[in-house]
Amino acid sequence: MATVKRTLSTKSTPTGIVEIHLRISVSRGCIIRIKSGLYVDRKRFNDGKFIMPRDPAEKKQLRELEDKLESMEKFLIRLCEDTPQEKLNKDFVLNQLELFLNPPVEEAPVAPEVTFFDIFEDYIAKKNISEWRIKHLRVLKRALMRYELYVRANGNRRYKIKLDDFTVDDVNDFEKFLRNEHKFYEKYPKIYKAVPADTHSQRKKPKPHPKGDNTIVGLFGLMRAFYRWCRDQELTTNDPFAKYNGTTTEVYGTPYYISLEERDKIADYDLSANPSLEAQRDIFIFQCLIGCRVSDLMAMTPASIINGAIEYMPQKTKGERPQVVRVPLNARAKALVDKYAGRDDLKGKLFPFISSQKYNVAIKKFFTVCGVDRMVTVLNPTTGAEEKRPLNEIASSHLARRTFIGNLYKKVKDPNLVGSLSGHKEGSKAFARYRDIDEDMKKELVARSFDIVFADPPYDLPGFAEIPEKILGSKLLHPGSLFIIEHSGKHDFSHLPHFLEHRAYGSVNFSIFRIPSE
Repeated sequence: MATVKRTLSTKSTPTGIVEIHLRISVSRGCIIRIKSGLYVDRKRFNDGKFIMPRDPAEKKQLRELEDKLESMEKFLIRLCEDTPQEKLNKDFVLNQLELFLNPPVEEAPVAPEVTFFDIFEDYIAKKNISEWRIKHLRVLKRALMRYELYVRANGNRRYKIKLDDFTVDDVNDFEKFLRNEHKFYEKYPKIYKAVPADTHSQRKKPKPHPKGDNTIVGLFGLMRAFYRWCRDQELTTNDPFAKYNGTTTEVYGTPYYISLEERDKIADYDLSANPSLEAQRDIFIFQCLIGCRVSDLMAMTPASIINGAIEYMPQKTKGERPQVVRVPLNARAKALVDKYAGRDDLKGKLFPFISSQKYNVAIKKFFTVCGVDRMVTVLNPTTGAEEKRPLNEIASSHLARRTFIGNLYKKVKDPNLVGSLSGHKEGSKAFARYRDIDEDMKKELVARSFDIVFADPPYDLPGFAEIPEKILGSKLLHPGSLFIIEHSGKHDFSHLPHFLEHRAYGSVNFSIFRIPSE
């Protein structure tokens, strides 16, 4: 058994303070002498033992010294007993004693910084949203990443988008960046190399296109939803859009679509000399007959047809608003399905689909071949200006959806019923635009007059302030009839002729007009 003996150094300070030495005996052939690093007043130590003073403070100090020494001795005895003798030497003992007295401090692992984009990805992963919305969220994410690099390139080298620190000023700056991004491509090539504006697999990434109001409003809508989720999760209390007063608004023209005559002209045109183009024409006509989006169309399989109807859940909204859309197939639609049934190139799908991009190219081609080139009025998505364009230049898969809705609305005129077949939710702004699509409907309306006309248009409808004048100047009202319009508090129609009274119920306002009796 190893033993430890205490001795005092022969050297001392003028005040009699000496270091305690330790003599470790393992065996007759293994004796190790080391310095303890502990010091004591010579007069308080005799024959290896401490002599306790009467003074309480001094006594306490000496007790602490004795405890340290005893702890050191116990460690040394245990070390010598657990270590093979051939390993024991002075250097080894000193190294182990140092580790005992001053163990290495394990630094607590530093948690990696949770960035804005980490939280953004967490939102995508945890939020039950559609693939369509995920795709557009990724577009927003890449735009924000490029904005971050842009700010760094313009003097603020340490700039990082942070959840709590993104302010309304940042929102305004981000909007300016989005509007001018197509101009930055040449000036900041490294930004667009690091974060391309387009992630398609082309060898050369395309330049960013100018963004119009609709695009920016859409991106900001996604960002607002992200921040609402973050606040709901108590990740932040920040709302950078609370004081945002941007003038950016969505602008859409009246939806254009092809007539039933034009649709049938395309459907019946002989394209047998070009089977691949014929197939895409047939897919387009089928889409015109069921009114789905192209993403839903390309996901359809024979199993999507149930009891003579096509059933699908719109991918755009199934994450937030699950809804099964069921559209009965007419004879032409069934014939198109039967035409391609059993082909080897379907890959389990309903039709021989190609990519959506190639599909849109094919649509323009067979529109041209079939001679459907009627001029229509459209809004430039970037400038908002009206333009006259031939159908064959602007036709796309979405035209098929508009054709279904437009022609059905002409016949049914029930927005809820049409919406149930097109997958639009009740009150949809997108669907509301179809109310202006048909001149025949307008003619039918103006040929009649009514005792009471009640108007409840969306408050943010472009040209809202002009609606009362148009109705009052129409033939909808006969002598003695009432006209009532619901509106927000920012409108005042009391100056118009035949104004009767104004009523307000909270934020809801009504202006009432009476046409004088003859």
